[in-house]
Amino acid sequence: MTLGGAPGTGMTDREPPIAQAPSAATRREPRRRPSRRPAWQERPTIPGRLGKGTALVLIVLAVLLPLYTVVLTSLSTEATINASGGGMVLVPQGLTLDAYRTILSGGIVTRSILVSLGVTAVGTALSTAVSVLAAYGLSRTGSVLHRPILFVFLITMFFSAGMIPTYLVVSGLGLVNSWWALILPGAVSAFNVLILRAFFMGIDQEILDAARIDGAGEFRVLGSIVLPMSTAVIAVIALFYGVGYWNSFFSAMLYLTNADKWPLQMVLRSYVLEGVKMPGSELAPAGIEGSAPPSSLAIKMAIVVIALVPILLVYPFVQRHFTKGVIFGAVKG
Repeated sequence: MTLGGAPGTGMTDREPPIAQAPSAATRREPRRRPSRRPAWQERPTIPGRLGKGTALVLIVLAVLLPLYTVVLTSLSTEATINASGGGMVLVPQGLTLDAYRTILSGGIVTRSILVSLGVTAVGTALSTAVSVLAAYGLSRTGSVLHRPILFVFLITMFFSAGMIPTYLVVSGLGLVNSWWALILPGAVSAFNVLILRAFFMGIDQEILDAARIDGAGEFRVLGSIVLPMSTAVIAVIALFYGVGYWNSFFSAMLYLTNADKWPLQMVLRSYVLEGVKMPGSELAPAGIEGSAPPSSLAIKMAIVVIALVPILLVYPFVQRHFTKGVIFGAVKG
């Protein structure tokens, strides 16, 4: 006999349903109040965003507009330059490459480009190598004469012999009118050496000691461990040296008496800024293939553009090394 049960179910009594735990899909987490963010993480207001965007656009225009006018003027004909009042061109008309063909067809400008490239390449490699070796030696606190040599480096940051004693030293070494006079007098910067030294001292000493225990010498430690971990700072220092050599003209003005050995920046200073006609050069021949000769202003702006191009081409590659070096150098055991 069944009591209170459905016929044929065999249940003696009605049992209460078993409560099932809510599934993950139906379970709701209690809403948490968003934590108060610091002031520097607060969402900017609409006026603030508009102000920042406007400021960035103005800064970009302030940088790109002069470069745009220089490039456009170098590509303009003499008629276009005269139509714009004899000054910089803002509206492109009658573009031509005659100015670049003229200065790259031979003469002092072409030679000066090759001189600048050679001096920059050799000087950057030499200065970076010497700075790395000096910084690594000074970063080893137990090395011979560590403190006196470091003191000498610090003194040179604040005191220098001056122009005349430096010229006498260069002249005594027989470097006057030599390309080495553009490299050796300023081959090492004490500031760059100290930057490298500080970075090398931040490398975990246990890694270097483990390599020495395995039998590695100091040059092996430097080449296999320290340099791969210091790619970022070495790229920065190499960039500093490269830009310094490429933009240098004062050393050439002091030590070079032959115009055939002038770097590009000396040509840029003499011809573009001072308007001096350089000996043995014809920057504006009587036209190319019977065409009218390019404007003097177009030739000047073409020299400016050529002086800017190498540095603009190097920056993207150096930026890639910056990122790689920072990520690799930040991982330390």
